[in-house]
Amino acid sequence: MVGVHVITTGGTIAMKDDEAAGGAIPAVSGRDLIALLPEGVGAVEVEEYCNLPSAHFTLDTVWGIRARVAELAADDAVQGIVVTHGTDAMEETAYLLDLTVDTDKPIALTGAMRTASEVGYDGAVNLLAAIRVAASDVCGSLGALVVMNQEIHAARHVTKTDTQSTDTFKSLAYGPLGRVDGDEVVVAQRVVRQYIPCSTLNSDVHLIKLAVGMDDGFLRQLMERTAAGVVIAALGGGRVPPWWMPTIREAIDGGMAVVIASRCPTGRVYDGYGYQGAYRDLVEAGAIFAEGLSGQKARIKLMVALGEQRDRRSIQELFRPGT
Repeated sequence: MVGVHVITTGGTIAMKDDEAAGGAIPAVSGRDLIALLPEGVGAVEVEEYCNLPSAHFTLDTVWGIRARVAELAADDAVQGIVVTHGTDAMEETAYLLDLTVDTDKPIALTGAMRTASEVGYDGAVNLLAAIRVAASDVCGSLGALVVMNQEIHAARHVTKTDTQSTDTFKSLAYGPLGRVDGDEVVVAQRVVRQYIPCSTLNSDVHLIKLAVGMDDGFLRQLMERTAAGVVIAALGGGRVPPWWMPTIREAIDGGMAVVIASRCPTGRVYDGYGYQGAYRDLVEAGAIFAEGLSGQKARIKLMVALGEQRDRRSIQELFRPGT
């Protein structure tokens, strides 16, 4: 019995200061990380997938991680899976795994906010907590999880909220699912995950974040290159300037999948307004709504949805409330 399988991919958890480089760089191997664990953790296998900052990841990188996780999840000898990962893009990889890996086994992503050269390095304690989660029966059927700072978060809900703090990962709307206290894993609430069959990602999906007074130039550029899809992180409950509406209608009529998220950190996309550019106008135009997903996670979901041949109605169904 393998028990827990750890895949290392780099990030701050695998970095040390390097005088020649002028700062911290990837320098800690998977074996080095496992050597930090105390005795008695149980059966743990480790493999090094890559050793990169997650800011350097391409879509091929994250899809490759997903493929390896899916392979391990199908192995009867593997009880649970841990992925060590840079914190910058962790929530996106976690959500991709959540959506596309069809398994009830725990998948725990973890990392660090301090390098192995810094006082208070949090990598070892986070890795240990993630292994506890991956080995725990109570964490089955929860989908992919982010385990940081002793907290267990659902991939759909969690986000990085602070650039420096070790307490950076938060599920702002619903809170953590549970905690790791010593060697005990406690789950206080559960989520129902959504699985979407997907054989590839459609990489031609983009993200535009609105700000006051912006023109529609970015969207027009995407139309000119016939992009497959775009997520617009709109204002408030899903509102756009009125001068954006003709372009949005044109994009949708031309076959582009347009998903409306909000630039607000929490809340569904909805309002009751009647003025131009509000929710009602976007509904009538045929836009799809992100239903509480952040812009970056809505982009992941749209890439998954467009990875197979699906019409707009089918894509809308994948974004229905509660998914």
